[in-house]
Amino acid sequence: MQKKVIIGLSGGVDSSVAAYLLKEQGYDVTALFMINWKDSSVTLSGDCSWEEDIILAQLVARKIGIPLEVVDSTEKYKASVVEYMFSEYEKGRTPNPDVLCNREIKFDVFHEAAAKFGADYIATGHYARAENIQTEQGEFTRLMAGIDSNKDQSYFLCQLSQQQLRNVLFPIGDIEKPEVRRIAAELGLASATKKDSQGICFVGKVDLPTFLQQKLASKTGKVIEIDAGDPLLLHYHNETIRNISDDNSLAEACKSFDFSAMQGKVAGEHRGAHYFTIGQRKGLNIGGKALPLFIIGTDVDKNIVYVGQGHDHPGLNRKGLFIAKDEIHWIRPDLELRPGQTHKCRARIRYRQELQDATLIMRENGLYIVFNQLQRGIAAGQYAAWYYDDEVVGSGVIS
Repeated sequence: MQKKVIIGLSGGVDSSVAAYLLKEQGYDVTALFMINWKDSSVTLSGDCSWEEDIILAQLVARKIGIPLEVVDSTEKYKASVVEYMFSEYEKGRTPNPDVLCNREIKFDVFHEAAAKFGADYIATGHYARAENIQTEQGEFTRLMAGIDSNKDQSYFLCQLSQQQLRNVLFPIGDIEKPEVRRIAAELGLASATKKDSQGICFVGKVDLPTFLQQKLASKTGKVIEIDAGDPLLLHYHNETIRNISDDNSLAEACKSFDFSAMQGKVAGEHRGAHYFTIGQRKGLNIGGKALPLFIIGTDVDKNIVYVGQGHDHPGLNRKGLFIAKDEIHWIRPDLELRPGQTHKCRARIRYRQELQDATLIMRENGLYIVFNQLQRGIAAGQYAAWYYDDEVVGSGVIS
Protein backbone atom coordinates (compact mmCIF):
# COMPACT_ATOMS: atom_id res chain seq x y z
CA MET A 1 0.00 0.00 0.00
CA GLN A 2 1.30 3.46 -0.92
CA LYS A 3 2.48 5.65 1.94
CA LYS A 4 0.84 9.07 1.90
CA VAL A 5 2.84 12.31 2.25
CA ILE A 6 1.78 15.92 2.80
CA ILE A 7 4.42 18.28 1.38
CA GLY A 8 4.61 22.04 1.70
CA LEU A 9 4.62 23.49 -1.82
CA SER A 10 5.56 27.17 -1.81
CA GLY A 11 5.92 27.82 -5.52
CA GLY A 12 9.71 27.76 -5.22
CA VAL A 13 12.06 25.40 -7.01
CA ASP A 14 13.17 23.50 -3.89
CA SER A 15 9.72 22.38 -2.75
CA SER A 16 8.74 21.69 -6.37
CA VAL A 17 11.59 19.24 -6.90
CA ALA A 18 11.03 17.74 -3.46
CA ALA A 19 7.41 17.00 -4.40
CA TYR A 20 8.48 15.45 -7.71
CA LEU A 21 11.09 13.22 -6.04
CA LEU A 22 8.56 11.93 -3.52
CA LYS A 23 6.18 10.94 -6.29
CA GLU A 24 9.01 9.24 -8.18
CA GLN A 25 9.81 7.28 -5.02
CA GLY A 26 6.30 5.85 -5.03
CA TYR A 27 4.57 7.98 -2.39
CA ASP A 28 0.97 9.16 -2.62
CA VAL A 29 1.72 12.91 -2.53
CA THR A 30 -0.60 15.79 -1.63
CA ALA A 31 0.79 19.33 -1.77
CA LEU A 32 -0.11 22.02 0.75
CA PHE A 33 0.17 25.74 -0.04
CA MET A 34 0.19 28.05 2.97
CA ILE A 35 -1.02 31.66 2.90
CA ASN A 36 0.53 33.48 5.85
CA TRP A 37 0.83 37.08 4.70
CA LYS A 38 -1.35 39.19 2.40
CA ASP A 39 -0.19 42.77 2.99
CA SER A 40 2.04 43.88 0.08
CA SER A 41 2.27 47.50 1.28
CA VAL A 42 5.45 46.85 3.29
CA THR A 43 7.39 44.83 0.70
CA LEU A 44 10.04 46.56 -1.40
CA SER A 45 8.60 45.23 -4.65
CA GLY A 46 5.00 46.02 -3.72
CA ASP A 47 3.94 42.68 -5.15
CA CYS A 48 1.38 40.31 -3.66
CA SER A 49 3.91 37.53 -3.37
CA TRP A 50 1.48 34.81 -2.27
CA GLU A 51 -0.80 35.42 -5.27
CA GLU A 52 2.10 34.84 -7.66
CA ASP A 53 3.41 31.90 -5.66
CA ILE A 54 0.10 30.07 -5.56
CA ILE A 55 -0.13 30.25 -9.36
CA LEU A 56 3.34 28.68 -9.61
CA ALA A 57 2.38 26.05 -7.04
CA GLN A 58 -0.76 25.19 -9.03
CA LEU A 59 1.24 24.88 -12.26
CA VAL A 60 3.85 22.68 -10.58
CA ALA A 61 1.23 20.44 -8.94
CA ARG A 62 -0.55 20.03 -12.25
CA LYS A 63 2.73 19.21 -14.04
CA ILE A 64 3.72 16.62 -11.47
CA GLY A 65 0.20 15.27 -11.23
CA ILE A 66 -0.57 15.76 -7.54
CA PRO A 67 -3.48 17.48 -5.75
CA LEU A 68 -2.93 20.88 -4.14
CA GLU A 69 -4.65 22.00 -0.94
CA VAL A 70 -4.58 25.58 0.36
CA VAL A 71 -4.59 26.67 4.00
CA ASP A 72 -4.86 30.25 5.27
CA SER A 73 -2.80 30.80 8.44
CA THR A 74 -2.57 34.58 8.29
CA GLU A 75 -4.13 35.19 11.69
CA LYS A 76 -1.92 32.64 13.42
CA TYR A 77 1.15 33.96 11.63
CA LYS A 78 0.41 37.52 12.69
CA ALA A 79 -0.16 36.53 16.31
CA SER A 80 2.77 34.11 16.63
CA VAL A 81 5.44 35.61 14.39
CA VAL A 82 4.75 39.23 13.45
CA GLU A 83 3.70 40.36 16.93
CA TYR A 84 6.75 38.58 18.34
CA MET A 85 8.96 40.52 15.91
CA PHE A 86 7.48 43.84 16.97
CA SER A 87 7.89 42.96 20.64
CA GLU A 88 11.53 41.89 20.22
CA TYR A 89 12.58 44.91 18.17
CA GLU A 90 10.86 47.20 20.66
CA LYS A 91 13.12 45.69 23.35
CA GLY A 92 16.21 46.28 21.22
CA ARG A 93 16.63 42.61 20.36
CA THR A 94 17.12 40.93 16.97
CA PRO A 95 14.57 38.15 16.33
CA ASN A 96 14.75 35.50 13.61
CA PRO A 97 11.20 35.10 12.24
CA ASP A 98 12.17 32.21 9.94
CA VAL A 99 13.19 30.01 12.86
CA LEU A 100 10.06 30.95 14.78
CA CYS A 101 7.83 30.41 11.74
CA ASN A 102 9.01 26.83 11.35
CA ARG A 103 8.41 26.11 15.03
CA GLU A 104 5.10 27.93 15.48
CA ILE A 105 3.46 27.72 12.05
CA LYS A 106 4.77 25.46 9.31
CA PHE A 107 5.34 22.17 11.05
CA ASP A 108 2.23 22.40 13.20
CA VAL A 109 0.11 23.15 10.11
CA PHE A 110 1.76 20.26 8.23
CA HIS A 111 1.04 17.81 11.03
CA GLU A 112 -2.57 19.03 11.27
CA ALA A 113 -2.94 18.47 7.52
CA ALA A 114 -1.37 15.03 7.82
CA ALA A 115 -3.94 14.08 10.45
CA LYS A 116 -6.78 15.49 8.31
CA PHE A 117 -5.78 13.62 5.15
CA GLY A 118 -4.53 10.49 6.85
CA ALA A 119 -0.92 10.99 5.75
CA ASP A 120 1.93 8.86 7.07
CA TYR A 121 4.58 11.57 6.61
CA ILE A 122 5.06 15.29 6.17
CA ALA A 123 7.76 16.73 3.93
CA THR A 124 9.38 20.07 3.08
CA GLY A 125 11.90 21.38 0.59
CA HIS A 126 14.49 22.27 3.24
CA TYR A 127 18.14 21.44 2.68
CA ALA A 128 18.36 19.24 5.78
CA ARG A 129 18.21 15.57 6.68
CA ALA A 130 16.43 13.51 9.32
CA GLU A 131 17.13 10.00 10.51
CA ASN A 132 15.79 7.88 13.35
CA ILE A 133 18.12 6.25 15.85
CA GLN A 134 17.67 3.97 18.84
CA THR A 135 19.50 4.83 22.06
CA GLU A 136 19.40 3.53 25.61
CA GLN A 137 16.90 6.32 26.37
CA GLY A 138 14.62 5.39 23.48
CA GLU A 139 14.08 6.25 19.82
CA PHE A 140 14.92 9.75 18.60
CA THR A 141 14.98 11.66 15.33
CA ARG A 142 18.29 13.26 14.44
CA LEU A 143 18.17 16.59 12.60
CA MET A 144 21.18 16.71 10.28
CA ALA A 145 22.73 19.40 8.12
CA GLY A 146 22.01 19.26 4.41
CA ILE A 147 24.70 17.82 2.14
CA ASP A 148 25.05 21.14 0.27
CA SER A 149 27.00 23.29 2.74
CA ASN A 150 26.17 26.41 0.74
CA LYS A 151 22.43 25.84 1.15
CA ASP A 152 22.21 23.92 4.44
CA GLN A 153 19.02 25.10 6.19
CA SER A 154 19.21 23.06 9.37
CA TYR A 155 19.69 26.31 11.32
CA PHE A 156 16.16 27.40 10.41
CA LEU A 157 14.84 24.15 11.94
CA CYS A 158 16.83 24.39 15.18
CA GLN A 159 13.76 25.02 17.38
CA LEU A 160 11.79 21.96 16.27
CA SER A 161 10.85 19.32 18.81
CA GLN A 162 11.02 15.56 18.57
CA GLN A 163 7.25 15.53 18.11
CA GLN A 164 7.49 17.98 15.18
CA LEU A 165 10.32 15.99 13.58
CA ARG A 166 8.46 12.72 13.82
CA ASN A 167 7.78 11.22 10.37
CA VAL A 168 9.40 14.15 8.52
CA LEU A 169 10.99 13.73 5.09
CA PHE A 170 13.50 16.12 3.51
CA PRO A 171 13.72 14.83 -0.10
CA ILE A 172 16.44 17.26 -1.26
CA GLY A 173 18.58 17.14 1.88
CA ASP A 174 21.16 14.96 0.17
CA ILE A 175 21.15 16.90 -3.12
CA GLU A 176 23.07 20.04 -4.04
CA LYS A 177 21.27 23.12 -5.31
CA PRO A 178 22.61 23.03 -8.91
CA GLU A 179 21.21 19.50 -9.25
CA VAL A 180 17.83 20.69 -7.96
CA ARG A 181 17.82 23.44 -10.59
CA ARG A 182 18.81 20.93 -13.27
CA ILE A 183 15.98 18.55 -12.37
CA ALA A 184 13.44 21.39 -12.39
CA ALA A 185 14.64 22.63 -15.78
CA GLU A 186 14.65 19.15 -17.27
CA LEU A 187 11.06 18.62 -16.13
CA GLY A 188 10.00 22.04 -17.37
CA LEU A 189 8.61 23.06 -13.99
CA ALA A 190 7.21 26.59 -13.80
CA SER A 191 9.40 27.27 -10.75
CA ALA A 192 12.66 26.21 -12.43
CA THR A 193 14.03 29.74 -12.83
CA LYS A 194 12.35 31.33 -9.82
CA LYS A 195 14.87 33.13 -7.62
CA ASP A 196 15.33 32.01 -4.03
CA SER A 197 13.11 33.90 -1.61
CA GLN A 198 14.67 36.66 0.46
CA GLY A 199 13.63 38.71 3.44
CA ILE A 200 11.17 37.80 6.16
CA CYS A 201 9.55 34.36 6.01
CA PHE A 202 6.28 34.63 4.01
CA VAL A 203 6.44 38.45 4.02
CA GLY A 204 9.27 38.97 1.56
CA LYS A 205 11.98 41.56 1.21
CA VAL A 206 11.15 44.66 3.25
CA ASP A 207 12.64 47.93 4.38
CA LEU A 208 12.79 47.03 8.07
CA PRO A 209 12.11 50.51 9.51
CA THR A 210 9.08 50.86 7.21
CA PHE A 211 7.83 47.44 8.26
CA LEU A 212 8.34 48.15 11.97
CA GLN A 213 6.67 51.56 11.75
CA GLN A 214 3.37 49.72 11.61
CA LYS A 215 3.74 49.43 15.39
CA LEU A 216 6.96 51.19 16.45
CA ALA A 217 7.01 54.95 15.93
CA SER A 218 10.16 56.66 14.70
CA LYS A 219 11.93 58.98 17.11
CA THR A 220 15.14 60.91 16.58
CA GLY A 221 18.14 59.99 18.69
CA LYS A 222 21.90 60.25 18.80
CA VAL A 223 24.41 58.06 16.99
CA ILE A 224 27.50 57.79 19.19
CA GLU A 225 30.81 56.57 17.82
CA ILE A 226 33.03 54.49 20.09
CA ASP A 227 36.75 54.60 19.38
CA ALA A 228 38.43 51.26 18.72
CA GLY A 229 41.04 52.14 21.35
CA ASP A 230 38.54 52.64 24.20
CA PRO A 231 40.20 51.37 27.42
CA LEU A 232 37.20 49.23 28.45
CA LEU A 233 37.13 47.48 25.07
CA LEU A 234 40.86 46.90 25.19
CA HIS A 235 40.56 45.52 28.71
CA TYR A 236 37.94 43.02 27.51
CA HIS A 237 40.11 41.80 24.66
CA ASN A 238 43.43 41.88 26.50
CA GLU A 239 42.37 40.68 29.95
CA THR A 240 38.81 39.39 30.34
CA ILE A 241 38.69 36.79 27.58
CA ARG A 242 42.18 35.53 28.38
CA ASN A 243 41.39 34.81 32.01
CA ILE A 244 38.15 32.82 32.06
CA SER A 245 38.85 30.96 35.28
CA ASP A 246 35.56 31.06 37.23
CA ASP A 247 31.86 31.73 36.76
CA ASN A 248 32.27 35.48 37.24
CA SER A 249 34.85 35.80 34.48
CA LEU A 250 32.81 33.43 32.30
CA ALA A 251 29.73 35.63 32.65
CA GLU A 252 31.80 38.75 31.95
CA ALA A 253 33.22 37.25 28.76
CA CYS A 254 29.77 36.27 27.47
CA LYS A 255 27.70 39.37 28.16
CA SER A 256 26.89 42.32 25.92
CA PHE A 257 29.16 45.35 26.06
CA ASP A 258 28.04 48.32 28.15
CA PHE A 259 28.83 51.12 25.73
CA SER A 260 27.27 53.75 28.01
CA ALA A 261 30.33 53.38 30.27
CA MET A 262 32.69 54.17 27.39
CA GLN A 263 33.86 57.48 26.01
CA GLY A 264 32.16 58.27 22.70
CA LYS A 265 31.39 61.18 20.43
CA VAL A 266 28.21 62.14 18.60
CA ALA A 267 28.48 61.14 14.94
CA GLY A 268 24.95 61.93 13.79
CA GLU A 269 21.26 61.14 14.33
CA HIS A 270 18.96 58.18 13.68
CA ARG A 271 15.20 57.56 13.41
CA GLY A 272 14.86 55.05 16.23
CA ALA A 273 17.25 52.70 18.03
CA HIS A 274 14.77 49.82 17.71
CA TYR A 275 15.22 49.85 13.91
CA PHE A 276 18.85 48.78 14.09
CA THR A 277 20.71 45.59 14.90
CA ILE A 278 24.29 44.77 15.81
CA GLY A 279 26.57 44.32 12.82
CA GLN A 280 24.34 46.39 10.53
CA ARG A 281 26.07 48.76 8.10
CA LYS A 282 23.33 50.22 5.91
CA GLY A 283 20.75 52.75 7.00
CA LEU A 284 22.87 55.15 9.03
CA ASN A 285 23.47 57.69 6.24
CA ILE A 286 26.60 59.02 7.93
CA GLY A 287 29.62 59.58 5.71
CA GLY A 288 33.03 61.19 5.90
CA LYS A 289 34.68 58.39 7.87
CA ALA A 290 37.96 56.66 7.05
CA LEU A 291 36.26 53.27 7.38
CA PRO A 292 32.60 52.16 7.09
CA LEU A 293 30.49 52.56 10.21
CA PHE A 294 28.87 49.48 11.77
CA ILE A 295 26.29 49.22 14.52
CA ILE A 296 28.03 47.83 17.59
CA GLY A 297 25.22 48.37 20.12
CA THR A 298 21.82 49.92 20.77
CA ASP A 299 20.06 51.30 23.85
CA VAL A 300 16.32 51.52 23.18
CA ASP A 301 15.56 53.02 26.60
CA LYS A 302 17.82 56.02 25.95
CA ASN A 303 17.29 55.79 22.16
CA ILE A 304 21.02 55.68 21.40
CA VAL A 305 22.78 53.82 18.59
CA TYR A 306 26.47 53.04 19.11
CA VAL A 307 28.74 52.65 16.08
CA GLY A 308 32.35 51.86 15.33
CA GLN A 309 34.56 52.13 12.27
CA GLY A 310 35.55 49.04 10.28
CA HIS A 311 34.87 45.29 10.20
CA ASP A 312 37.50 44.71 12.87
CA HIS A 313 36.23 47.17 15.45
CA PRO A 314 36.61 45.40 18.84
CA GLY A 315 33.06 46.38 19.81
CA LEU A 316 31.77 43.99 17.15
CA ASN A 317 33.64 40.97 18.51
CA ARG A 318 32.88 38.84 21.56
CA LYS A 319 34.23 35.61 22.97
CA GLY A 320 30.95 33.99 23.87
CA LEU A 321 27.26 34.24 24.61
CA PHE A 322 24.72 33.26 27.24
CA ILE A 323 21.32 31.56 26.90
CA ALA A 324 18.99 31.76 29.89
CA LYS A 325 17.71 28.51 31.35
CA ASP A 326 14.14 28.90 30.07
CA GLU A 327 15.35 29.72 26.53
CA ILE A 328 17.36 26.51 26.03
CA HIS A 329 15.90 23.98 23.61
CA TRP A 330 17.33 20.47 23.17
CA ILE A 331 16.27 18.76 19.95
CA ARG A 332 17.89 15.66 21.41
CA PRO A 333 16.68 15.60 25.04
CA ASP A 334 18.78 12.50 25.67
CA LEU A 335 21.91 14.62 25.10
CA GLU A 336 20.88 17.46 27.42
CA LEU A 337 23.72 18.73 29.60
CA ARG A 338 23.34 19.02 33.36
CA PRO A 339 24.72 21.92 35.45
CA GLY A 340 28.47 21.53 35.75
CA GLN A 341 28.83 19.59 32.50
CA THR A 342 30.66 20.82 29.39
CA HIS A 343 30.83 19.57 25.81
CA LYS A 344 32.80 20.47 22.70
CA CYS A 345 30.61 21.44 19.78
CA ARG A 346 30.33 23.54 16.65
CA ALA A 347 27.90 26.43 16.69
CA ARG A 348 26.48 29.25 14.60
CA ILE A 349 24.53 32.40 15.43
CA ARG A 350 23.07 33.12 12.00
CA TYR A 351 22.08 31.35 8.80
CA ARG A 352 24.94 30.53 6.42
CA GLN A 353 27.59 31.35 9.00
CA GLU A 354 30.28 28.69 8.90
CA LEU A 355 30.10 26.43 11.94
CA GLN A 356 32.47 27.65 14.65
CA ASP A 357 34.38 25.50 17.15
CA ALA A 358 33.09 26.16 20.65
CA THR A 359 32.46 24.71 24.11
CA LEU A 360 29.07 24.38 25.80
CA ILE A 361 29.23 25.15 29.53
CA MET A 362 26.06 24.40 31.50
CA ARG A 363 25.30 26.23 34.72
CA GLU A 364 22.24 26.40 36.98
CA ASN A 365 21.09 29.70 35.43
CA GLY A 366 21.64 28.73 31.80
CA LEU A 367 24.07 27.79 29.06
CA TYR A 368 27.27 29.55 28.05
CA ILE A 369 28.80 29.04 24.61
CA VAL A 370 32.48 29.99 24.52
CA PHE A 371 33.99 30.12 21.03
CA ASN A 372 37.56 29.26 20.11
CA GLN A 373 37.66 32.41 17.98
CA LEU A 374 36.04 35.79 18.57
CA GLN A 375 32.60 36.08 16.99
CA ARG A 376 31.36 39.11 15.09
CA GLY A 377 27.91 40.61 15.60
CA ILE A 378 26.45 38.52 18.45
CA ALA A 379 23.05 40.09 19.13
CA ALA A 380 20.45 39.44 21.82
CA GLY A 381 17.35 37.79 20.38
CA GLN A 382 19.21 35.79 17.76
CA TYR A 383 19.18 32.00 17.89
CA ALA A 384 22.40 30.17 18.58
CA ALA A 385 22.39 26.56 17.36
CA TRP A 386 24.92 23.93 18.36
CA TYR A 387 25.97 20.84 16.44
CA TYR A 388 27.70 17.58 17.28
CA ASP A 389 29.38 16.79 13.98
CA ASP A 390 26.58 17.36 11.41
CA GLU A 391 23.68 16.96 13.85
CA VAL A 392 21.78 19.92 15.29
CA VAL A 393 21.52 19.00 18.95
CA GLY A 394 19.98 22.15 20.41
CA SER A 395 19.46 25.89 20.20
CA GLY A 396 18.44 28.88 22.24
CA VAL A 397 17.75 32.61 22.23
CA ILE A 398 20.81 34.72 23.03
CA SER A 399 20.38 36.91 26.12
